[in-house]
Amino acid sequence: MIPPGVYYGTMKSKTGSPTIEANTWEAFEREVLGAKVPVIVDFWAPWCAPCRMVAPEIDAIARAKGDAIRVVKVNVDKNRDAAYKYQIASIPTVALFQGGELLHSSIGAKPRRMLEADLKL
Repeated sequence: MIPPGVYYGTMKSKTGSPTIEANTWEAFEREVLGAKVPVIVDFWAPWCAPCRMVAPEIDAIARAKGDAIRVVKVNVDKNRDAAYKYQIASIPTVALFQGGELLHSSIGAKPRRMLEADLKL
């Protein structure tokens, strides 16, 4: 069963924000490291309740930023390479990448304002 707030593939979520799945290293390189716009990466897992709690907050940020930002979801159980490379030890971890570099990150389920402050958006 797919938990509420979890979306698979490149599609629009129920809240209207685009979400992109990057569950292989190749997809991560293409969708995050190769992106021309800043990328919010949501490192999550389907069994993680706090991950589902933070998803609407990330969707709200994505809607507010529009095309100026991309949102990518990385299931850490499927894309262990990305989780290992960026030392993701706790989920949810929400990270901001730009120009292929990790700029800022936030650990734990937080409201939108705290996420924006942690990510310096």
